[in-house]
Amino acid sequence: MVRNIVLFPWFKFAQSLIFWQATWFLFFERNLSAAEAIFLYVIYDIATTVLEVPSGYMSDRLGRRLTLIAAALAGLAAVLILVFGEGFSQFMLANLLLGASAAFASGTDSSLLYESLNAEGRADEIEQAEMTAWRFGFTALALSAVTGGAMALFDEALPWVATAMASVVLLGITLFFREPPHGKSVSYRENFRALWQNFMHPTLMWLLCLTLLMYVFSHLPFVFGQPFIRESLAAMGHAEQTPLVSGAVTFLMMVISVGFSLMAGPLRERFGLSGILLLAFGLQIGLTVALATSNNLFVIALLFFRMVPDSLSRPFIQARIQPLLHDGTRATYLSVQSLAGRLLFAITLSIAAGQTSGDTTMPYADMQIILAVYAAIGLVFWLVLARTTKRAKI
Repeated sequence: MVRNIVLFPWFKFAQSLIFWQATWFLFFERNLSAAEAIFLYVIYDIATTVLEVPSGYMSDRLGRRLTLIAAALAGLAAVLILVFGEGFSQFMLANLLLGASAAFASGTDSSLLYESLNAEGRADEIEQAEMTAWRFGFTALALSAVTGGAMALFDEALPWVATAMASVVLLGITLFFREPPHGKSVSYRENFRALWQNFMHPTLMWLLCLTLLMYVFSHLPFVFGQPFIRESLAAMGHAEQTPLVSGAVTFLMMVISVGFSLMAGPLRERFGLSGILLLAFGLQIGLTVALATSNNLFVIALLFFRMVPDSLSRPFIQARIQPLLHDGTRATYLSVQSLAGRLLFAITLSIAAGQTSGDTTMPYADMQIILAVYAAIGLVFWLVLARTTKRAKI
């Protein structure tokens, strides 16, 4: 179990070396078409969503280590197909495997960390362990974003080759993990009863609502960020610089998030758990308000801070949730939570898409209306959460 704890940050580092993150659309577009590139992302997202809950159940039934090995193998197979394959059907298979890899790892990795700490009598270290893993992961994301973009200048396949090499390292680390001890329900009825108790727990219910809302508000700048940057630069006659500026924003976003994570511990001590979580959600709402208010360069700079609320909340949410979950349904609960977040965002985004003008590019006026509505709804939920923290015993 000590080996698991020591290896886990490096597991998150290798898992986050996604060198293709800044060039995947361009790669698919050049090899296929823009429409097929978009469809491939849809396939990836559907695969992740559909497999989210089954993979959590697999983790609870068959074990954390085996599920993480399956995730690493699926990811490695996907990037190898993209390096050596060609044609839409092979790329579609690769994206299905990428989605499966993300689903298998979701919830299982965090469960392995907590159960390893708990087996060593160190469960109270979960906050610091989650924070360390967060820093390792986002450092890798930042490094791979900028280096992957540079690799693509020489050969568009190089980012995928580099990711394949990182996947081999990830698989090696995963093979060194050992299965942590955890209880297992012996029947479907017991599993369902335990899962239902988790969702009815007042603290978990409050944290679930917060997690779903923060998932939505975290992804708003991801969806609207690039068109927002394009519209801002177009107003100054520099729309052609959008890819370069967008890549720089992504890099700085992750680096700043890691920097703020160093202050997360002291802020948590100062404001308490509910205080720092409400602060993080409030920052997300504030960023949405800023995006809805203006599209000047100052607001683009605010996008650098998009991931700061996550660095101030996710490790603490995970640390608070884990001791309250039943061992036999731990990964299943986390998978259901992830699935609910994806579905909520998809539903609200679909409604928002119906309010756009239908132009080939999204005008800022449409973005303003959509983001203003999101911000107003977010403020209402923030007030509700703030009023119910004591009752939920956060």
